[in-house]
Amino acid sequence: MNFFLTCPKGVELLLEEELHALGIDETRQTVAGVYFQGELEDAYRVCLWSRLANRVLMSLHQFEVETAEQLYAGVQEINWLEHMRPEGSLTIDFNGRTDGINNTHFGALKTKDAIVDQIRAQTGRRPMVERQTPDIRVNVHIQRGVATLSLDLSGDSLHRRAYRLRAGEAPLKENLAAALLIRCGWPAAAAERPLLVDPMCGSGTLLIEAVMMAADIAPGLHRRYYGFNRWLQHKRDIWQSLIQDAEARRDAGLMALTTKFAGRDMDSKVLRTAKDNAARAGVDAFIEFRTGRIEDMQRVDLPEAATGLMLTNPPYGERLGEESQLMFLYRHLGDLLKRQFPGWQAAIFTGNPELCKVMGLRADKQYKFFNGAIESRLFIYGISDKVEEKSVAAEAQAEPAELSEGAQMFANRLRKNLKQMSKWVRRENIQCYRVYDADIPEYQVAVDIYGDQVHLQEYAPPKKVDKVKSFTRLNEVMAALPVVLDMPAERITLKQRKRQQGTSQYEKQSQTQHFFEVSEHGCRLLVNLKDYLDTGLFLDHRPVRQRIQQEAQGKDVLNLFCYTGTASVHAAVGGAKSTTSVDMSSTYLNWAERNLELNGFKGKAHSFIRSDCFKWLHSQFKPEYDLIFMDPPTFSNSKKMSNVLDVQRDHVELVEAAMGLLRPGGKLIFSNNYRRFKLDYDALSDFQVRDITQQTLDPDFKRNQRIHVCFEITRPE
Repeated sequence: MNFFLTCPKGVELLLEEELHALGIDETRQTVAGVYFQGELEDAYRVCLWSRLANRVLMSLHQFEVETAEQLYAGVQEINWLEHMRPEGSLTIDFNGRTDGINNTHFGALKTKDAIVDQIRAQTGRRPMVERQTPDIRVNVHIQRGVATLSLDLSGDSLHRRAYRLRAGEAPLKENLAAALLIRCGWPAAAAERPLLVDPMCGSGTLLIEAVMMAADIAPGLHRRYYGFNRWLQHKRDIWQSLIQDAEARRDAGLMALTTKFAGRDMDSKVLRTAKDNAARAGVDAFIEFRTGRIEDMQRVDLPEAATGLMLTNPPYGERLGEESQLMFLYRHLGDLLKRQFPGWQAAIFTGNPELCKVMGLRADKQYKFFNGAIESRLFIYGISDKVEEKSVAAEAQAEPAELSEGAQMFANRLRKNLKQMSKWVRRENIQCYRVYDADIPEYQVAVDIYGDQVHLQEYAPPKKVDKVKSFTRLNEVMAALPVVLDMPAERITLKQRKRQQGTSQYEKQSQTQHFFEVSEHGCRLLVNLKDYLDTGLFLDHRPVRQRIQQEAQGKDVLNLFCYTGTASVHAAVGGAKSTTSVDMSSTYLNWAERNLELNGFKGKAHSFIRSDCFKWLHSQFKPEYDLIFMDPPTFSNSKKMSNVLDVQRDHVELVEAAMGLLRPGGKLIFSNNYRRFKLDYDALSDFQVRDITQQTLDPDFKRNQRIHVCFEITRPE
């Protein structure tokens, strides 16, 4: 009998070797699969024991095909009543095309019709289509005018072992995890490396697969559905014999297992999922799962063993700012391995292979795999056993390393800026301010002080810039900041700033809920340096907020695109009669409400409206405000908005709508951060417009005068 096994790209050679280990010799590799010849028992054995295959396809018929009629006729050459009951169920998988069959859905429909029509003509009954667990699963593959018609004996992809009901955000498929382990020499390597550690284990797939391999547990033993379960030619006695043998091997393997396994992850929720998955696989007793960050990992906290294998699949850094943070993670991982795991073997599977360059280790081997559509690499390192492990106490007593030449250059500029601003900071009692903003071209970062914390933003480098060089400079910044500012590195929060679209500025980047209080001109404000792109306080608008505070006495103040309501707080502290804060983000409106309550303002005089400001402005017709502050985003295509907002294109309409809500003698303060913004004075000629940008720049933003533009707009008397 002829069979074809599908598998992930890059796994073909390993799958062929696995077939040889299962006693199947007649094999041939192709892209994403392996052909083999054998008996039905061989196919059953593959379904039960293959750790690498996706599907087991048993060929029934091959025929030339060009048209839909030829496809229909070729499918009917099989006697389908030999394979299924007349009232049974089926589903069709179809891939490939010809000039006459240029749609896979149409091809699948034509195949189904051929089978159903044949059975109905012979019995008067018709089978039904069932997607999930059909009696038979038919596969049609067309290549170069030849159709191969097969039965899918696996039923569902074999990578689904039935132990993983839930996974983390970026799950690693079970058969890919097994392939990585095999490339690391597992399970034979367990004899000399009796401890396997995954320091970022997620839902535990690597560890669970490793235990199953070491304990000789068949990967398909927990599955209850295969494509042959209700197939009329299914040989139940052969299958049951294979199952009984696998169960005996599992029991003996678990009894003899001495290898130790340890998984760590900082996410306690995903770690609970890992424990549940291990329990369903029947191997939870053999894996020590603990919550912990890789930054805090210590060799002494792991199960005792002379040496071992560390295998992990770090996060891929698709979210905002993660790439730079991941580089620090990779660097820390490299330092950790060199310092605490001499003599070990380490393997890193990553979709960001360039990040491994910062580990400072030379890979002994590397292999290419595809994690879904992502081309990835497995790097295998032998960690030198000549490095002596340093104790935590010894490290704590060590003298800090001298700054490199680049770090020293950055440190000198930072000291100069601090000195220039020191008198102003003391005089104005400023707690939050910018102390560096890409002053040196090679160091494209912004450094902001928030009380006793630092917010460090790396401007995303162009793609042509070497990532490792960019990271080296960021490392120099990170080395210099604690020295110059005399604060521990733990108080420095790093983010990468990129051009934003839609609601990305509103999305959470973390879940720390780390809010803390700062003060500004007598106002108490909550900031959060970790959870969002922005901190909750735009530092460049400090003078604008002070201006609002000085002018708000006895006035009704409207704050449009209010963000976290800091301008509303300044207005209230300045004696405003009322404040109205409008924003489309409930997250930021809640934050605004907390800010006002922190300053003792609560009740009907201070309202919060969740709405698209553009739409809300056009729904208001009564002039009931004396002072309006409007600071729209440069661009927004949020789904919450009725239209796409472009501040350059739409500013005239926004200003005119806002001016219609002002009482006689009222004032609009209009600002935005679009660097190429040009106010349309002609279109706004009915109003008095005064550019007050220079008056709204404090010393910390004098070096970057394009940070924002600001206008004071009133009606002529």
